Amino acid sequence: MATASFRWILQLHKDVPKAARFYAQGLDFSVNVVTLRWAELQSGPLKLALMQSPSEHVVSAELDGSIKYEVHGKVASVRCLDGHVLGLYEPS
Repeated sequence: MATASFRWILQLHKDVPKAARFYAQGLDFSVNVVTLRWAELQSGPLKLALMQSPSEHVVSAELDGSIKYEVHGKVASVRCLDGHVLGLYEPS
């Protein structure tokens, strides 16, 4: 069975620098660019683009619990306002 993998993810945020700090400090993403309206971060082969959006289009997400430091790597989950949960895993 083939597995899917993301190379680029684009997220809309009201406060791009704050979102970039979350990914950089909380999940160890490398920061390539940060401005008030745009940020590019990277974790391994995954590149994350953060773009400022008008408030009526912002979909917010927050960490659902704490980051867990397991033997095999870091595990976290992010919950969006619509209730969807996105699991994140970074191998050791």
